[in-house]
Amino acid sequence: MSLSVQHATVKGRIADVSATFQPGHITAICGPNGAGKSTLLSVLTGLLAPGTGRVTLGGAPLLSLPPVERAKRIGYLPQNGEAAWDVSAGNLVALGRMPHRDAAAAPVEAALEALDLGALKNRPMSQLSGGEKARALLARVLAGEPDWILADEPLAALDLAHQLALIGHLRREANAGTGVVIVLHDLAMAMNHADRVLVLNDGELVAEGGPMEALSSANVNTVWGVTTQWIGTQGAMALVSGSGSNHARTPGR
Repeated sequence: MSLSVQHATVKGRIADVSATFQPGHITAICGPNGAGKSTLLSVLTGLLAPGTGRVTLGGAPLLSLPPVERAKRIGYLPQNGEAAWDVSAGNLVALGRMPHRDAAAAPVEAALEALDLGALKNRPMSQLSGGEKARALLARVLAGEPDWILADEPLAALDLAHQLALIGHLRREANAGTGVVIVLHDLAMAMNHADRVLVLNDGELVAEGGPMEALSSANVNTVWGVTTQWIGTQGAMALVSGSGSNHARTPGR
């Protein structure tokens, strides 16, 4: 079932944004700082009600669903998320099963394995590095087996190896039918790994479509106010400045 936002406005943050997100796809939301990316993601989760407009899931108003049902359908990872208690990584991930009111072990173990946390599951969160904490928080989302994964900058605290491992796992989730919507600052990651890209600027949706279209050099230059160009082949593109120095690079999927 599709996730859709229609004419959503949050005063001073986003203005008249409409978009439809399809299951089985990775959609990246990109834009400069303060463009409204996190606000749009919060609206899509139902955590922030727009002043005007609405969000629908499968055609039904998202906010009409009980909170527990929304939590089953949509797994959300906020930017700079933290664990409220110093529980073990394994117990934190197990909290992802709360909307289902069960203690199913298989989804928890699968999430720990997917994020390379099996050896750390008994370690308290306070003893994990920043990147390990970020992976544990995302594993909690995966353990809930949601229909949609919405993540705000999930790659920010990860080293390159774990970034690629994580984006690879999100690709597998999408291939299995899960809808994935992620906020990304790394334009090369979005270009090489997203199926679709939305570009926000000053709270407005200024471009959307396939990565090659939405993140064209012309759009990047206009929205980010820089002089750049893409080099490489599709799936292994790098963004370089006008002087030829690397601005962003990531291997292809």
